[in-house]
Amino acid sequence: MSFFHALTPFIEVMIIAIMLNYLLSFFWNTKSMDLVLGFFAFLFILAASSWLNLPVLHKIMVLIGNVAAIAVIIIFQPELRVALSKLSLKSRRYREVTEFDKFLDQLAGSVYKMSERKIGALIAVENEDSLEEYAQKAVMLNAEFSPELLETVFAPTTPLHDGAIILRDKEILAAAVILPLAEDASQLAKSMGTRHRAGLGLSHMTDALVIVISEETGKVSIAREGIMTRGVKVDRFKGIIRSIFNPPPRMSVSTKFNLLEWLKT
Repeated sequence: MSFFHALTPFIEVMIIAIMLNYLLSFFWNTKSMDLVLGFFAFLFILAASSWLNLPVLHKIMVLIGNVAAIAVIIIFQPELRVALSKLSLKSRRYREVTEFDKFLDQLAGSVYKMSERKIGALIAVENEDSLEEYAQKAVMLNAEFSPELLETVFAPTTPLHDGAIILRDKEILAAAVILPLAEDASQLAKSMGTRHRAGLGLSHMTDALVIVISEETGKVSIAREGIMTRGVKVDRFKGIIRSIFNPPPRMSVSTKFNLLEWLKT
């Protein structure tokens, strides 16, 4: 027991050092850092007034400190909320699900906006099997996903609208991708063209989910595991995506947000 009491000061110093390191690393290079430095300056003046025996200054600093304790909580309310949320596993889970929902809503919104305008599109969503070999033969983008970028790529007047795009996590990896055509196209209707055959072909060879928008009819189809599902409505579209890329998250060694690693069971 005496040995534990001897280690108590070191344990306390270590805990305090970890807390200070976390707070300083969180506020560093932000506007709030100026207030943090001011707070330490205040503590220094308070300690100096006590050490130098300046009773009037010390009394003023104590009175200011009583008010500042409440003021600091009010001023740092947004930063403290974010800092505490990082320590909460529940908040982290909620944030990840929210990010997935936002991504899914944006993807579905763009797909069905192009569907209404009868803009042909072919989108390959990478799963476990890498689509790098197809991307390397196309135009590499490595751009963060956005509805505006997706719709711009497939605009008929752009040079990238022919072919497919590969979507990896929240990133558009490549555009104008040439996909392998399905050898057996017996399940495709006569109104389905090269896009549908290419989407079906990739689904035969990989576990990717392929979204196809018909230029003739505007209908949205999904190809997966060699099966083409035609005329998918928006609610079912989201349900299919969720069934494949579904929370809760799985821990990943990568610090980069990874749609597949964080949102698959």
